Amino acid sequence: MPKKIIHRFLPNINKLLEVRSLRWIKSLARDPNLFHINRHSVSLACAIGIFCAFLPLPGQTLIAVALCYWLSANLPIGIILIWISNPITIPPMFFLTYQLGSSILDTQAVQFSAQMDWQWFKSLGSDVLKPLLLGSLICGTVFSILSYLAVFQLWRWKVLKNWQERKEKRIQSNKQQS
Repeated sequence: MPKKIIHRFLPNINKLLEVRSLRWIKSLARDPNLFHINRHSVSLACAIGIFCAFLPLPGQTLIAVALCYWLSANLPIGIILIWISNPITIPPMFFLTYQLGSSILDTQAVQFSAQMDWQWFKSLGSDVLKPLLLGSLICGTVFSILSYLAVFQLWRWKVLKNWQERKEKRIQSNKQQS
């Protein structure tokens, strides 16, 4: 069952709450939905994590925590999936989302090199950030919906497959007993 597989990879919440630096999470840990593993909470956590991974904003983790808390999704899975956007995957992800946003806004894609100073943000930042944000929101929404549907259906398929296998085992054991 998918629940057993997921439990193998997730940390034990009681052990985590014993860690001194994580005691502030105790109030969150009282909500059982945040750590419950079922088809809906895991599918929703995948959608939240993937949506937040596409956001070109700092603090993706805080946004995912807030969304998981608000929508009662599985918190650890939602946070883990944010790491789809990591230092290796961010450049191609944001390049493609920028290209998508530029084509939707019907603007010319600007060749630029990023600089972290205020003058760059004032001059070129708005030309780059608008298409990047639009493309990121569109990709994040589309991929989060697809991930929700995929995980939900795969979970359902696995449960039905397990039911069918148990049914076949019962039929075989009844035949052997007769």
